[in-house]
Amino acid sequence: MDFLPMSPSPLSPPAKLTFDDLLHEAGGFGKFQVLTLLILCIPRIILPLHFLQHIFISAVPPHHCTIPDHRNPGNLSQEDLLLINIPQEPDGSFSSCKMFSEPQPQLLLNRSQGVMVNRSWLQSCDQGWDYDHTTFSSTTVTQWDLVCERKGLSQILATFFFIGVMLGTVMFGYLSDRFGRRAMLLLALVVSLVFGALTAGSVSYPMFAVSLALSGLSISGLTITVVALSLEWVDRQHRTVAGVITSICWSIGSALLALIAYLVRDWHWLVVSITAAPCILGIVSIWWLSESPRWLLTKGLIERAEKELVRCAAMNGRKLDSCNKNKENIQKLAESLRTSSTNYSYIHLFRTPRLRRISLCVGLVWFGVAFSYYGISLNISGFGLNLFLTHFLYALVEVPAKFGIYFVLNYLGRRRSQALTLLMTGVCIGVNVVIPTALWPLRTSIAIIGKGFSEAAFTVIILYTAELYPTVIRMAMAIRRFWEGSGSHLLH
Repeated sequence: MDFLPMSPSPLSPPAKLTFDDLLHEAGGFGKFQVLTLLILCIPRIILPLHFLQHIFISAVPPHHCTIPDHRNPGNLSQEDLLLINIPQEPDGSFSSCKMFSEPQPQLLLNRSQGVMVNRSWLQSCDQGWDYDHTTFSSTTVTQWDLVCERKGLSQILATFFFIGVMLGTVMFGYLSDRFGRRAMLLLALVVSLVFGALTAGSVSYPMFAVSLALSGLSISGLTITVVALSLEWVDRQHRTVAGVITSICWSIGSALLALIAYLVRDWHWLVVSITAAPCILGIVSIWWLSESPRWLLTKGLIERAEKELVRCAAMNGRKLDSCNKNKENIQKLAESLRTSSTNYSYIHLFRTPRLRRISLCVGLVWFGVAFSYYGISLNISGFGLNLFLTHFLYALVEVPAKFGIYFVLNYLGRRRSQALTLLMTGVCIGVNVVIPTALWPLRTSIAIIGKGFSEAAFTVIILYTAELYPTVIRMAMAIRRFWEGSGSHLLH
């Protein structure tokens, strides 16, 4: 007797509907998604303009102690005036932080022989400093004399900004889950515009430091919302493409910063330039941006979610039949998403020994990756080239690094790729430490290569982290959409 395969019973329950099913039916990566990603490129480009602005607004120009008028004994040239009032360093340059307590005219007679300078002749600058305004007409350093004994106040400014970023990430992560991605993106752009204006108009160091921290807090909202929207509107098969596109926009913004800084040499107007026009353009573009249907379903706003999905399907030339045929399944999907988003929190990252080990190791790697990336990015002097060209080359090398690491991962895997990129970044940094400053072409080349490896390490840790945590825990975190979008489907 032959047994024929049984056909499914008409009474059997339909397959469980997932959000990816809905998104795929609406066209997982069509014209609608391309338009959404292009709109989201605007805030993504804004990010490096602010994250890396410290390079230019707090640049330290060449300087020396101000020489009072009574210290000029006659019609001396500028070089001779400096020679009798400012001690020279071993390399022949004039000291930035010391001056002679009294003019030393005998140095004019013995300039070719070299004279041992007695330390008792020296004192700190008591009349302020004179700055070389060839490169920058004004920076925060020249504004508030953040040099010599006060140089620590300049170095800590970037710390104020990143403290704001850290606090803003937590705040906007919660707010975007509570009030929606689109609304929080608009809020982040508006607040960034306001605090950017306050930063540019600061009249004192404390006002500038506080405004800069608040600017960092608001800018971090762009990161959270852009990542969420760009990946929640794209189906699983194309989330890697979305991640690459938004990541390339960072490099574009970084290169754009070098161009803007080259054209605008006053720090007040530079802050205005990187804040006003980009944020206003981003605010206007929100009009064409749709809310995440996933978030809408999570909040039980089923009708609004269906409306956005139908709009997406129409632009992509598709029909969304599930909204009409499977009302009950969509209701169950919304309930499932709402449950998964509330049952897990950051505490679950440390609930089991395995998760605690993963969280500790991943945290250390993230620290190393971020420390090396921003350490290289924010320290671009001493390579022979001017700041603008060096920063532009740093931004340029990120593009092949981001594309290349995806191919390397297929051969070496996650752990080996992470170790290799971090090791090569460290090697490049270490080699540059021992190379003499005079060999600036070699130093510059190695620094640029190191920057490429540091960017590759950043890309790897994002992908690697995605696969180390269970999906239910990834989904509980504000940054989870970024992890999920760059997830395991890429490397299999």
